[in-house]
Amino acid sequence: MTPHGGDAREAEERAAEEERAVEQALALVGRRPQAPYPPPDRSGPGARTEPGAHPEPGKRSGPGTRTEPGAPTSSAPAQSEPSPEVPDPDFPGPSPVPAGRNGPASADADPADTTPAHGTGPARGSAPAHGTGPTHGTTPAHAAARAQYTAPTHDTAPAHARSASPHAHRARAAAWDGARALAERLGRTAPLAAHRLPLDRALGHVLAEAVVALTDLPSFDTSAMDGWVVAGPGPWAVREGEGLLAGRGSSEPLPDGHALRIATGARLPVDATAVIRSEHARCDEVKGLLHATRDVVPGQDIRPRGQECRSGDELLPVGTVVTPPVLGLAAAAGYDALVAVPRPRVDVFVLGDELLTAGLPREGLIRDALGPMLAPWLRSLGAEVAEPRRLGDDADALREALVTSDADLILTTGGTAAGPVDHVHPVLARIGAELLIDGVAVRPGHPMLLARLPDGGPCLVGLPGNPLAAVSGLLTLAEPLLRGIAGRPAQDRYRAPVHEEVHAHPHDTRLIPVVHRDDSVVPLHYNGPAMLRGIAAADGLAVVPPGGVRSGTEVEILDLPWASASPWTEGCFT
Repeated sequence: MTPHGGDAREAEERAAEEERAVEQALALVGRRPQAPYPPPDRSGPGARTEPGAHPEPGKRSGPGTRTEPGAPTSSAPAQSEPSPEVPDPDFPGPSPVPAGRNGPASADADPADTTPAHGTGPARGSAPAHGTGPTHGTTPAHAAARAQYTAPTHDTAPAHARSASPHAHRARAAAWDGARALAERLGRTAPLAAHRLPLDRALGHVLAEAVVALTDLPSFDTSAMDGWVVAGPGPWAVREGEGLLAGRGSSEPLPDGHALRIATGARLPVDATAVIRSEHARCDEVKGLLHATRDVVPGQDIRPRGQECRSGDELLPVGTVVTPPVLGLAAAAGYDALVAVPRPRVDVFVLGDELLTAGLPREGLIRDALGPMLAPWLRSLGAEVAEPRRLGDDADALREALVTSDADLILTTGGTAAGPVDHVHPVLARIGAELLIDGVAVRPGHPMLLARLPDGGPCLVGLPGNPLAAVSGLLTLAEPLLRGIAGRPAQDRYRAPVHEEVHAHPHDTRLIPVVHRDDSVVPLHYNGPAMLRGIAAADGLAVVPPGGVRSGTEVEILDLPWASASPWTEGCFT
């Protein structure tokens, strides 16, 4: 449905104010300096290797900072904030509407299914009542996030009255790009303490300290081929003996006019001129002479000392993900351990009394699709994930789980709307959490949220309960937040043409599962909020702007973690 007349002007004004609020939020977050990674303890003998170094849960010593046993903590003092003003936990917000796990059935529906332009009904009406949070004693990042959450509106009615408006959620929904950028910046405001990991434990971590060559590579002149090392012009007199082998090379000089057998990787003798490959040499055993069948160029098939790097050269910068080749290079350069950022630890809380963990759906109960999916997905993003906990629709159990978690990020599934058993907003308000993003202008998944638990607690990403909507929330908020916490670089953004016309929401971004075919991407069917059939066959998500695109239009593509996976990737983060 397209707005006309006054509605169109009102929509334009809301969009402009929303954009200004997002820009203000990002600008404020950007002004907060990023703390460097605290250096690991180098004191004492054997500090380089520390074979026992391993991430362990520890006491939280500041906002977003975890103290590792045996590892140093940041010297920055913890920020002291006044106690937040907690809204009345007994105030339920607007009267609940008939809803599922994510509010009314149309709240996250596809535009093709006649979804109104601004959503329907008070699907997220409790958000304003519980989401305004404290108004004092905040860090710049908190203030910025609140600036985005409390985007100005033209409606001056009380929060609980405004929430009943069908347009209310649009006034507070963050733009998709802005939400992703804010989540990543928020993650980068509180880097974890670095620790030293032996090479066999460093795979998948992110370097917190650059890898600098500790030696020349190669450390001495070596033979690049099996054959003969010669000195001076030929033919050459063949010297007796087994020749030079890797690891057993002689440092004695080789006189001009002489040749000696040599193996690949063996150290060259002093004054050597070149190496002649076995297949390019002819040995006259009667005369004891070696002849070359091709012209010999001085230095051929020799790897000179320092050809790859010199001692002190930076080989890998901070922020590099440790892959198998990185481990090999570090070992070659003389390292026994690497200084890396601990993997972010994530707790997953699955909400909903209607979920089954085994068997066929029955009697109104359905299988939990998110519990089995989220943990391995998060591990593929470089996180350590505890076994998902199923809390049902129990507000007290949710509160207890939140206040006792020592994770760096909490994910909840379901309960982010305003249905009769949607407890996420009330519980966050009850414990004094700060609601930073309450809704994102994206389909599916717009009821997602981002909050910060009090007293330096972790961030929380509330995912909608519908499976594809939860995937949308995971990629919109959780993935960039984890990337920021771990110090991982963002993927290079790229665009590809879509193979056919794609319809979209009139005002919101839409994420569509796609598969790459030649030089374009093909949108997949079965892409409704509650469906997984499309995403299961996809290797990416197309970011479709409001209004949709015609066939051949280029759109941004979000690669899925397994789209370009090598064989080692499957288990490298487990």
